[in-house]
Amino acid sequence: MCEDNQTQVTQICLLGFRGLYKNKTLLFIVFILTYVFILSGNLLIILLVTTIDHLKIPMFFFVKHLSTADVLLTTSVVPMMLDMIFVEEGIVSFWGCITQLYCFGIFGSVQCFLIAVMSFDRYLPICHPLRYSSLMGPDLCLRLVIASWLLVSVLISSEIFVVLQFNFCGINYIDHFFCDFGPIVELSTSDTSIFVLTDFVISLFMIFFPFAFIIMTYFCIFFTIVKMSSTYRKKKAYSTCSSHLTIVCAIYGTLITVYLTPSDKSSSNTNKYRSLLYIVVTPLMNPIIYSLRNNEIKHAVIKIMSRVFRN
Repeated sequence: MCEDNQTQVTQICLLGFRGLYKNKTLLFIVFILTYVFILSGNLLIILLVTTIDHLKIPMFFFVKHLSTADVLLTTSVVPMMLDMIFVEEGIVSFWGCITQLYCFGIFGSVQCFLIAVMSFDRYLPICHPLRYSSLMGPDLCLRLVIASWLLVSVLISSEIFVVLQFNFCGINYIDHFFCDFGPIVELSTSDTSIFVLTDFVISLFMIFFPFAFIIMTYFCIFFTIVKMSSTYRKKKAYSTCSSHLTIVCAIYGTLITVYLTPSDKSSSNTNKYRSLLYIVVTPLMNPIIYSLRNNEIKHAVIKIMSRVFRN
């Protein structure tokens, strides 16, 4: 409960990009063009994988869900951020802020599980090629994706439940452009030590364990490739893994930069701008890597365009 001289927080004021609003037109144009590219690139991947028969394989099935997570993650933050740039601050209800926090947590965290599942999909054809078709069937792919979404939803729900037990009284502004866990918890007037412990345990499940699994699978892949006698097979195996490894480096590099780099309150602006890496830059990587560097996607785009021009 709030003390007598304090009021319950019902609205959250997001300060956004203070100091950059003198260039808000340029800022708006840059972010809206980036957002359009993210949407069009990822939605194109989703459309192609859904409609083109030769893309209906496990790798692209997982890429489609990764693109879906990217679209939902960016959409949960960027539209409000664009509005904030012109208004020069953002006012959102407390429950609206919690909703954004919940969506951001799920859509951002599920990527770690999806790329871990994708590493398993890279491991099987290289280390157990004869068993790949029998093991990685459509039913298993669907179960792995559903399990990833459900597990993340349960874990993020438990964190949100802990946050809702806190009191939010008095100060209602945060120096950020969206409702992230750290700034919101700092706003609480309650003892937040239980959240720190909960967040640490959940982070182990959502970030460290998938990363450890990815490292383990790539160790096995590397040693299998080294043992191959054919140079052609080695090159083909490396090319099969290169796109996925690039995505892994982009996502985990961003996570380390944003959430594991030591910081203090004096560097809150730095932390805020680091978050742009996760919200804007990482969702750009998926369409760039899988559209510009993948021959199957290129052929699918050409096929779709030829159909359009024929009609």
